[in-house]
Parts: sequence; C-alpha cells; structure tokens
Amino acid sequence: MQFWGIVPAAGVGKRMNANCPKQYLTLLTENTAHLTGDYTVIEHTLSRLIEAGIFEKIVVAISTDDAYWPDLSISTHNKILRAQGGKERADSVLNALHALDGFARADDWVLVHDAARPCITKEDIHVLISTLRDDDVGGILALSSHDTLKEVHGNHITSTLDRNLIWRALTPQMFRYGLLKQSLEATQGNDTVTDEASALEMQGFTPKIVEGRSDNIKITRPEDLALAQFYLSKQHSTTPNP
Repeated sequence: MQFWGIVPAAGVGKRMNANCPKQYLTLLTENTAHLTGDYTVIEHTLSRLIEAGIFEKIVVAISTDDAYWPDLSISTHNKILRAQGGKERADSVLNALHALDGFARADDWVLVHDAARPCITKEDIHVLISTLRDDDVGGILALSSHDTLKEVHGNHITSTLDRNLIWRALTPQMFRYGLLKQSLEATQGNDTVTDEASALEMQGFTPKIVEGRSDNIKITRPEDLALAQFYLSKQHSTTPNP
C-alpha cells in the first residue's frame, strides 16, 4: 500500500485582496521548527506534508501562467511533482490524479490537502491514516460544530440547524486512488463538487469523519495570515523535545 499527496494550488485567493495568490504570501515564522524565516504559505504546507514521511510523491497542481512557483526551492524537491492546474479545485485534483497514472495503483491511498492550510500537523496526518487505512472508501479530517447554525434565505433566518449533525470539512481528505479518480471524472463540471468527499457522496459512497485539530485553519481572509503565524509558533512551543 502506497500513499500519494495532492495539493491543488491554482487558485488566486480573491478574498485576500493581496497582490499575489494567497499560497505565495509570506508567513513570518521565526519560532517554528520546520521552517524558520520568511517562507510562503505553500512552502510551509508542503514542508509539513514531506515531514510526515509517508508520501511516495506529492503532486502540486499549478496554473500554467504561475510565475511564482519556479522561484521556490521546494519546487525542485525530489518528492514534488507538478501538474497543470484547472479552472476549479476538482479539475486541479483530477489533473493531479492523471499525473499519477502509471505510478499509483487503484487501491493506493491519495491524500488531498489545501495549499492554504500550513498548520496541518504530522500527528493529524497519521491519525487520519491509521483510522482509515483498512477502509474501502476513505474519509476526511473534520471538526464538529460548536456554534448555533442558522439556515438563511436572503437575510432572513428560516430555521436553526441541529449542530450535532454538522461537521466542518478540513483537509487532508483521504481516498482510494481509483475510486477518487472515477468519482471526479463522473462529476466533472458539477459546480456543487467543492471537495473530494462531495464527489464520492454523489456517487453513493459514505466517507468517514476523523476528528482533526482546530488549528488546522485555511487561510482565506487577511486576518487568517496572522492567526496561522500564531498557530505555527504555538505548535512549535508545545512540541516535546525528542
């Protein structure tokens, strides 16, 4: 059994209001163990995945007109492969899966992780794998909801949802190579496929939930950058010495 990583990184991150895609924004992380200095979000993310020590290769889906990626030293790492980014996330992931044709077997595991989640821990990756490695389908890291949740039409509340039934999807999302590729091909062009699990759900599968850490945040808005820097430093300060 082999494990492969996929990182879709073709997005532009419009909500960040930055002068470059959010995965290339700098994280100032003087107090972290894995990268110290001024490194980009995607460098932190990929370094965390490489440090997990389980991936044969990690495929990064990059836009054809991306001028930032070639300047990163990690782009030439022997664990990293490049695939062409797509219009939507699902397109990028499918392109990355096709890049693994001839390498990955149908029952190998693929872990798809957001480029903008640099605070993923090695421990969470291994919990996900140990929980799901004997499963036929796979599943995702997720967080249970603690907030009161409202269904809204326009600006009017129409109902209060049962938060005991609601989980926030995180990444990595871990599925069998053949099944994930088949599901994404079958749902290609469907705008409601916003993550890998939703593609499998549409094909009648029921992915499992594995509870993850709350600091595995996705950088989406400007304030998230400072929060990610805080979490990276905090993770290092609470990591026991070997």
